[in-house]
Parts: sequence; C-alpha cells; structure tokens
Amino acid sequence: MSRTTRHLRASRLATAGIAATTATLLAVALSPTAHADPRPTRSAAVDNAASALKAHAASLGLTAAQGTTVRDVVVDRDGTQHVRYDRTYRALPVLGGDFVVHLAADGGYRGADRATRAAISLASTTPAVSEPRAAGLAADALRAEHLGERLGKLDARAELVVDALHGTPRLAWRSNAVAQDSLGNPVARTVLTDARTGAQIDAWDSIETATGDGQSLYSGTVPLETTVSGTTNQLKDPTRGNTYTGDAANKTDLCIFGICISRAPSTVFTDADNHWGTGTTADRATAAVDAQYGTNETWDYYKNVHGRNGIAGDGKGSYNRVHYGNSYNNAFWDDSCFCMTYGDGDGTTFGPLVALDVAGHEMTHGVTSKTAALTYSGESGGLNEATSDILGTMVEWYADNASDQGDYLIGEKIVKPGFGKAALRFMDKPSKDGSSADSWSSSVGNLDVHYSSGVANHFAYLLAEGSGAKTINGVAYDSPTSNGSTVTGIGRDKVGKIWYRALTVYMTSSTNYAGARTATLNAAKDLYGNGSAEYNAVASAWSAVNVN
Repeated sequence: MSRTTRHLRASRLATAGIAATTATLLAVALSPTAHADPRPTRSAAVDNAASALKAHAASLGLTAAQGTTVRDVVVDRDGTQHVRYDRTYRALPVLGGDFVVHLAADGGYRGADRATRAAISLASTTPAVSEPRAAGLAADALRAEHLGERLGKLDARAELVVDALHGTPRLAWRSNAVAQDSLGNPVARTVLTDARTGAQIDAWDSIETATGDGQSLYSGTVPLETTVSGTTNQLKDPTRGNTYTGDAANKTDLCIFGICISRAPSTVFTDADNHWGTGTTADRATAAVDAQYGTNETWDYYKNVHGRNGIAGDGKGSYNRVHYGNSYNNAFWDDSCFCMTYGDGDGTTFGPLVALDVAGHEMTHGVTSKTAALTYSGESGGLNEATSDILGTMVEWYADNASDQGDYLIGEKIVKPGFGKAALRFMDKPSKDGSSADSWSSSVGNLDVHYSSGVANHFAYLLAEGSGAKTINGVAYDSPTSNGSTVTGIGRDKVGKIWYRALTVYMTSSTNYAGARTATLNAAKDLYGNGSAEYNAVASAWSAVNVN
C-alpha cells in the first residue's frame, strides 16, 4: 500500500502566523538569489576539532588511556566552530569529562571549556564493591525516598564509570533503580557510589519532571499538520521530522539504561475527518491535540529562533504519549525513548499536564541532554531545570496564542484549586511558591533541583523585564533584587538567544551558578559585543540574584 502525505490546516486557525512563517521559509529556500552557505560544514568542524585534539591533547588533559566522542557541533554565522565531546577512560564513561573545543573560522584552535580540569588517571579500574551491591544500594535509596509506600516491579542495575564531577577522579558505580508506585506510575533514583569504599557520592531523581485543526484543552483551536494513511489521518507531522502523538492507554513502562522491561504503548491517534478533539477531556484525542501542538511550537521555536533542526539537531522528530498511568500528576522527557510523556492529573491538584509551557519545558530537557548535559543534581541540576523553565517560557511567548498568552508563570494552565497556588513556579519572585530560592547562597545546591532553579529563573526574568512592579498581558509581577539595585530589562528575545548560546556553546555537565554567569557573559559578548548594553545587563542581573 502506498503512503501519501497531506499537509492539512484547520479552517479555524487560532495561530495563523505559523502558516505565514512556513510560507516565508519556503519562499527563501526557493529564491533564485539564495547563495550557498560559506560556513564550514559540521563534518569539517569535526575534522578541524580532531586536529586540535592532537595538537592540544596535553592542555585538554587527554592521554593514551582516554577516548573521545563528538556529542554536538555548533557552527556560527562567521564560521567559528564549537565541537562538544564526551570522554572515556579505559573505555569507561567519564562523568564530568565533557568539554567543548572552540575553533576559528579557518579551523584554528581558540580554546576550550572543560567540565573538570582534574587529571584523569586511576591506578585500577577493578572495583572493590560488586555490581550487585551497587545496584542494591540504589534500590535501597529508592525505597528510602518512598518510605512507607509499596513499590512494585522494582529493578536496579549498575554501570562502572569514572566520576570526575566530585573532586579527584575516582572509580564509581552509577546505579539506576526503577519501580512503580501504588498507582503503577514510574519512580526512579540514580545513585553514584564509590567503587572502592561503597560510600555514596551523590544521588538524584532520574526522571526529569515538571510537577507541571484540533480543539485543545488549553490553547483553543490550533492548526495541525497530519499524515494520510489509507483512508484515515494520523496525528503525525511530516513537516517536523514525523513527530507524532500516541495513546499510552493508561499504562506505564519500566526502563533501565534504555532497556525496557515493559513499555507503555504509543498507539498513534487517527481520525477520519481531520478535525481532532472536542476541547474537553471526554474525548481522548483532546489531550493529544495539546501535546502535538506543544511539540510543533517547540520545534518551530528552536528552528526559527535558534536554527536548531529538531530536539537533537538532526531533523528527527520525537514523539508524545498521552493518558499515561492512572491520575498521573506529572509529565516527563525520557532520553531512552526520545519521547515526551504526559499524565492526566488527578483532577483535584492537576488537570492533564499537556499545557504549552510544560511541553516546551520537557522537550528542552531533550535539548539539554544533547548539548551541555547538565548533571541533574546540585547547582547544575538547578540550572538544568531552569533551562527548561526559561526556554519553555520562550516557547510560550513565541507561540503568541490568544488562549494561552505568554507569561512568566510555569504550569499555570494545569494547576487546579487543590494545588493551592496559581502556578507551579514564578519567575519574577520564585519564593512565591514557598520553596524556591530568589537568589544564590552557599546552600542553594542542597535544594531540590526544581527549587534551586529559582536563582536562574529570577535572573532570566530580571534580564528580560527588569526589576520592580509591572503588569504584562494582565499578569502582575513585582521582582525585587537581592542587592537593592535597579535592573533594566533587555527583552525576552535577547534573553532566549543568550541562554541558548550559553547552553550549547559554553556550559558543561558540571556548570554551577558561577559558571553560568561566565557562560552567559561569553554568550552576550559573542552576540552583542564586549561591554555592550546587553553584556552589562547580564552582569547586573546576575549580581541582582547574588551571583557575582
């Protein structure tokens, strides 16, 4: 059976600007005056970086026992190249071994940003602690996190690594424990254990979450690109890497290291007349409309604003699963399936977690994993979450949807009266949620990553809008500064560009708040010039949240 593809837009477009944008892009692509891109190709950048590695191996801490693999490549308009690497030691992954090589347009070496500068050399890679014991410690840690709760289908596995994130590099076990709670929803814990002593080095939750023509729940009637298959239409978008949305049928999955013991389905939604959903939860396709729309807007934001073609930068689409679990009060990005998953909420605390800013947030975790891969604990974990809040918020502003106008609230559409607050998080004054930090202190790294993210969220708001009281799109904000200064904003578009460049070019897995200040200043210098108003505003906004 042959498959034909049809691009169908709704007759009632709440966001007609998307169609205009697409048409404009096609016109540029077909213009006879277009010129070949003079910039080096990605493969040329990789070749140039490989030469730089040989010439500068000593300064990069590379030895014969180490291997490198390319994770990401960024080529600037002026031909400057940035190649990001992961590192191994005697074939073991090195946590904190990642680095970014910076090259001039002619391929000449300019320098590098490294997650660690410690020498990576171990006397032995034979562990004293067994793999089963390390896996058992992770299982114990997961049980301790859910004390008093009966967990089902618990499994744990360990992988031998070199830990260069926590001081002197040492042999360690990275163990993942995964189970299902009493409702059948997934819970997971990663534990880093010293492979010689059995002492715990670090631990964190493994699931990156946001306790967060179709008729959607939250965004009105939206346009959808679909694919014709036989006599039905599939909720699959051929213009965005074949991204699609499927029904998880209220089931869950259990996966470790990308190996799934059981996986919830993702049966693609189909429809006869290409009019999807009813705007209510009574129709299972309605949540799918929101999820697909969120994927579309996130894809378009990264492509049209930052030139990134898909979450991984490779033009390939991710996919969504909706109706996951039973009354599941969460949404998450999972690298192992390269997919977004949404729960329906319990109806009291949360509604279905398929809002636009939630989609932008969670899919940005995928962008982070393919670029800086910020470790999901400590200050780097807060920056990981803040990256998703900041760029997810930019997706919401980019969409310019009249039913879900841009704001600096996180998850405001999904909360119910039982949650007790107007949103999950508040970027203008993060402490309004009762837990998040407004400014940096030495204890910030001890907070849950969703709360330590407040420092960067506050920075981003101040940089975009400035300090003091104001009302934007009907929402009242009042953003103080920790040092009593007055900050003048430079606009959210510039904030998004600065943060994205910092993430993709300068940040590494171990970046902390001091490193984020340096990374964003470097990004502002690249984009707007050293000493520019934007550069100075970045410095002022960080100082206003006590990052100096």
